[in-house]
Amino acid sequence: MNTRFERTDNPSDEWYTPKEVLETLGKFDLDPCAPVHPLWRTADVMYDKNIDGLSQKWEGRVWLNPPYSRPLIELFVRRLAEHGNGIALLFNRCDSKMFQDVIFKKATAMKFLRHRIRFYRPDGSRGDSPGCGSILIAFGQYNAEILKRCTLEGKYVRLN
Repeated sequence: MNTRFERTDNPSDEWYTPKEVLETLGKFDLDPCAPVHPLWRTADVMYDKNIDGLSQKWEGRVWLNPPYSRPLIELFVRRLAEHGNGIALLFNRCDSKMFQDVIFKKATAMKFLRHRIRFYRPDGSRGDSPGCGSILIAFGQYNAEILKRCTLEGKYVRLN
């Protein structure tokens, strides 16, 4: 997570998705950006930074909460767009080059979340409210339908 949006003095890419967000989106086959010491499972197959999810084979439905530091975020989002089957959790930065060049051209749908997600720290404590809202990005029709029907509050938008 790009902690410039998180109100903290300790910037890190180690921020974990709340379990309740994952549960509402269903089962995932792969998480190429899993924590080194996960608090809970995010997918059947989980690659952490020591395994390098970018260099591994991607199969099935992908969960992507990428490291928000550059250039990693763009590399992982582009890879998911090429893979075409999964959901990414990102900060709502629709004005960014990545949104304009990749997401708006390749994604199937988006869900602008109504509430800001309080991510978890590696020690299991909950972080503060980030300074930017989150968005879920669906690649593929199945994932678009999941976003449309999931119980997370927000605005669903169909793209392609």
